[in-house]
Amino acid sequence: MTTRTMARLTRIATQHTQWCAQDHTCGIDTHRARPVVTARGSGRAVMTRTRAADVEYAEVVIRIPLHRNGNTARGQLATLLRLLGELLDAVIVRPHVLTGRGERFAIGRRAA
Repeated sequence: MTTRTMARLTRIATQHTQWCAQDHTCGIDTHRARPVVTARGSGRAVMTRTRAADVEYAEVVIRIPLHRNGNTARGQLATLLRLLGELLDAVIVRPHVLTGRGERFAIGRRAA
């Protein structure tokens, strides 16, 4: 009688996409584009387009400096969480929100 102590995992290799980096950042079944970095002040965001199996998604890592004061830092975190929720709503739930430029109320308006 033989026993197996580890599960055997099998992965089906997928072909590289046109946008993936086609280098060591791609795994057997995962493909990743070159990261896009944006920075504002001392904050930074890195976005990477990724495909795993048949699902494509954006992977986003952000680094935001927090204030030394605990209460102010908690306020920053609360604002961040609220804005991330709005971003997810705009991108996933209501993608049509981002397609057009929409009305731009400040353009053409004279200062009082």
